[in-house]
Amino acid sequence: MTLDSSPFSEHLQTCIGRIVLIKLRGGKAIRGKLLDFDQYMNLVVQDSVELMNKNDQGSTSGDNRLGTVLLRADNILIIAIEPSI
Repeated sequence: MTLDSSPFSEHLQTCIGRIVLIKLRGGKAIRGKLLDFDQYMNLVVQDSVELMNKNDQGSTSGDNRLGTVLLRADNILIIAIEPSI
């Protein structure tokens, strides 16, 4: 699926198989294993979890497990690679 040879896509290519944190438009955040991406930077993420924000009382309602998802590039604001231990 990966076709682009820009410096960013070359760096993202080295991150395939690693855990990423993705911030989306609308305030949502997804965490999971990066499986692949295409020339438009659409991402395929495995074992993904939607991270829930804390409510007004300071508690969270729990994370929402999504499984394998395709995230469209036009919804992605930030891609952060979690450091490996």
